[in-house]
Amino acid sequence: MDWLRELLKKLGVEDSKLDGIIAEVSKELPKHTVPKDKYNELSEAKKKAEKDVADRDKQIEELGKTAGLSEDLKKQIETLQTENNSAKEKYEADLKELQLTNAIKTALTGQVHNEKVVTGLINKEKLVIGDDGHVVGLEEQLTKLKTSDAYLFKDDSQQQQQTPPGFRVGGGGNPNPPAATASLKDAIAAHFQK
Repeated sequence: MDWLRELLKKLGVEDSKLDGIIAEVSKELPKHTVPKDKYNELSEAKKKAEKDVADRDKQIEELGKTAGLSEDLKKQIETLQTENNSAKEKYEADLKELQLTNAIKTALTGQVHNEKVVTGLINKEKLVIGDDGHVVGLEEQLTKLKTSDAYLFKDDSQQQQQTPPGFRVGGGGNPNPPAATASLKDAIAAHFQK
């Protein structure tokens, strides 16, 4: 939320109040916004549905023009039904692929060294999207990969030790301040006395 910090600074908000404001915004923002991957997924589905409706409207219009040709009309209807069914199946497969890809990316974010490599090792055919949108089978595959190819994943202890960027109250000081500066002669003498 660096963008928010910069915006608030420009508006003259004191540095001492920034962390509190940003913490509150971080807590409330997810309640009122849609995650980007979910938005992209729904946007793609909407575009595809609009295109399918336009294609079907065009097909119906063509059927209306040829309504007088009974036998040809029956054949054309059968052909269009077949095409529509295959288009629907392709749409559902594309939507499932998009949902799986987004779920995998979300699960891997910050946990792997190379997301593309790990994504390629996941067998999407064994994954099932539940009614609640949860991907069944992903955790099992990730657990197996963590066991068999642990070098692809970041060490959990490293992730916990990394401090997140941001302002730290009282931070930046030296936790072990050196003793009063000693002369070179005193330092050498102290070293050889040990």
